[in-house]
Amino acid sequence: MLNGHGKSITILVADDDPDDRMMAKDALKESHLANDLRFVEDGEELLDYLYQRGKYNETNAPRPG
Repeated sequence: MLNGHGKSITILVADDDPDDRMMAKDALKESHLANDLRFVEDGEELLDYLYQRGKYNETNAPRPG
């Protein structure tokens, strides 16, 4: 997937189940999508990621598309 500027977008998924995260990762890989895929485990971590708080700063939390 590309954004309007021709760059690959980051996909952010919130899911607390490790098996579901693995299946999502495998499905995207099988679809030959080369997007950056990031996972968080719950809503609180999702908000930290989106607001770049705590362990999620600008360098390790690229904006999702």
